[in-house]
Amino acid sequence: MSINIKHCTIEDLSILQEMSIETFIETFKDQNSPENMNAYLERAFNLNQLEKELATISSQFFFVIFNNEVAGYLKVNTKDAQSENMGEDSLEIERIYIRSKFQKLGLGKYLINKAIEIAVEQEKNKIWLGVWERNENAIAFYKKIGFVQAGAHSFYMGDEEQIDFIMIKSLK
Repeated sequence: MSINIKHCTIEDLSILQEMSIETFIETFKDQNSPENMNAYLERAFNLNQLEKELATISSQFFFVIFNNEVAGYLKVNTKDAQSENMGEDSLEIERIYIRSKFQKLGLGKYLINKAIEIAVEQEKNKIWLGVWERNENAIAFYKKIGFVQAGAHSFYMGDEEQIDFIMIKSLK
């Protein structure tokens, strides 16, 4: 069993799009209408949007490779790329997406550790993320590794307002 991390570049755009759509559908299709899913997927994961995100200086994407196969990815943001103003001492984990066939193998924790490593290198005091209030498995996972709920914000899935819990992990 081998696990590796690969920093994503513009050359990875198509696999990033494919991975984003596949994992988002796997995770959320049963809890959302097809119309809202399609509206969100078209807005969030079109090639122009992903290319813009890849080009953002304060954002980074990393693939996790499991036995030579792309199993998922991590997106982290700092500074003005954060989706909420959490301060200069924060690093946001915007996405941790793992393909369903690779879940329960420790890859999520592996990616969290990568985010912590980046945060420590950049002298950040905390990492944070938003997680849908109905994503109980993810919430339990984040709590288990030391995140605490510190607030909430709105997230729009198509025309439906949903609530994401803001969870923070102190690094000090």
